[in-house]
Amino acid sequence: MIITSKQRSVLKGIAMTTDPIFQIGKSGLTDEFIAAIEEALVKRELIKIHVLKSNDDDKMEIANAIAEATDSIVVQVIGSMIVLFKYQHDPKKRKIDI
Repeated sequence: MIITSKQRSVLKGIAMTTDPIFQIGKSGLTDEFIAAIEEALVKRELIKIHVLKSNDDDKMEIANAIAEATDSIVVQVIGSMIVLFKYQHDPKKRKIDI
């Protein structure tokens, strides 16, 4: 799934007003955590994840690993925040139209 720079810009704007709903700490990525992110992406389409200081892993590597596992798109990684997007499969249930 590929998005254009204009679509990415729209998603970044939406993400600015969104609060993070997950935190990644020193325990890192677990199967349960990935499943919870997948479920949130299906419901919300766009989510923010906060990477805590206790996690020493590279934020971009974390973002790419989550995106690959959930078949989503990394919108941006800025500071300790990761923004992910995944299209809703059912067009009638889509909340974000880009």
